[in-house]
Amino acid sequence: MLSLPAAGALAGLFAAAFGAATLLPFQSEIVFVGLQVAGTAPLWLIVTVASIGNTAGSVVNYAMGLGVERFRGSRWFPVSDRQLERAQGWYARYGVWTLLMSWAPFGDGFTVVAGIMRTPFWLFLGLVALAKTGRYAVLAWVTVHAAGG
Repeated sequence: MLSLPAAGALAGLFAAAFGAATLLPFQSEIVFVGLQVAGTAPLWLIVTVASIGNTAGSVVNYAMGLGVERFRGSRWFPVSDRQLERAQGWYARYGVWTLLMSWAPFGDGFTVVAGIMRTPFWLFLGLVALAKTGRYAVLAWVTVHAAGG
């Protein structure tokens, strides 16, 4: 059973991972590595919490993409028509496989475009969860090996 401080730390990790997946300027890697190095919780649990939080944040982006056309042309629309058309063209060309890059810097934009392009949710969720979990698994592996084993 987790202690209350460990549960609180994991909740903080979830929030950081969630925020990092949205268009907000958050970073979750430092929190993730800090909890891993401190041995706050089992590594599988740290990876799971971060992955679920990061994937959930991407679902928010997807939902925003689904509704973004309503705001097109308004002052609330964050990108120009040209930028949106370019992103849609890029997504149409390279397809849903761009979601495997959703873990990368600026990859969260792909998750918004996936909503705009009406990517089936099950496909979106599977690819994004794979990408996000893979990123945290690699980060955990690098941290273990950088710490000497």
